[in-house]
Amino acid sequence: MSPVDITELIGIRTRHPEAVAEAASRRRRRPRLIGESGRLMIIAADHPARGALAVGDRPLAMANRLDLLERLCLALSRPGVDGVLATADILDDLLLLGALEDKVVMGSMNRGGLAGATFELDDRFTGHRPQDLDRLGFDAGKLLLRIDYQDAGSLETLHATARVVDEMAERQLPVFIEPFICHRTDGQLRNDLSAEAVTRSIAIASGLAGTSAYTWLKVPVTDNPDDMASVMETSTLPAVLLGGEIGDDQHGAYEKWRGALQLPTVQGLVVGRSLLYPVDGDVAGAVDTAVGLL
Repeated sequence: MSPVDITELIGIRTRHPEAVAEAASRRRRRPRLIGESGRLMIIAADHPARGALAVGDRPLAMANRLDLLERLCLALSRPGVDGVLATADILDDLLLLGALEDKVVMGSMNRGGLAGATFELDDRFTGHRPQDLDRLGFDAGKLLLRIDYQDAGSLETLHATARVVDEMAERQLPVFIEPFICHRTDGQLRNDLSAEAVTRSIAIASGLAGTSAYTWLKVPVTDNPDDMASVMETSTLPAVLLGGEIGDDQHGAYEKWRGALQLPTVQGLVVGRSLLYPVDGDVAGAVDTAVGLL
């Protein structure tokens, strides 16, 4: 990994904060979301803003920002990587580092549902707004939609999500919805990855807002990967697979992604921790393997 000069980066932020907007205005943009490969490979790094810093048995693995930036710069430099999903703080750093040229830049929109909090399901839109993404010349937004049938607050989350999808469509900006049906077990929020639950979440997400023209889905592989073909028949919206927690079974995760990528609506991958912090420490190798699946 090439070293990042953290002193220089902090110096720019301290003395020239306007440099972020200037870097955004100069950034070379891709003409379209999907490149020549016809697929989409995005590195996800929006976990820290929700307080989700753990990777495997390391509870603060993503807390070292210098280390994370070096890993991101390496991942973005690999052939076949189309772009990055992150919150404003990380994207601002990457802009200043010049790492976002000709890349898809996807802003993370709601990070208010902090991991482990009693209000975790109250996913307020605390990140990028549609007008921010438009102003900065970014290419897409992503939002998390978690629904608990036993929590009346989920209705407010659905309503807020629908209005944001409307605002993104008005600007002709793609928005990636990451839907889950959730429930609490012993006080812990769990995502239900059964075929029925994922099917239901896709149906709900697909029908939000006044148009679905600019809506994509960001979906998990179900507990039983053999169910993915029927699950993905729920919608005609284009979709990408998310990585999620894969533990030590990196090879098993690759095989699940490989199978799901054969389905007609699945257009690519949006994966974070498992590629940035692979078990063997080889970021370039993990990213190249994931790209090869496409």
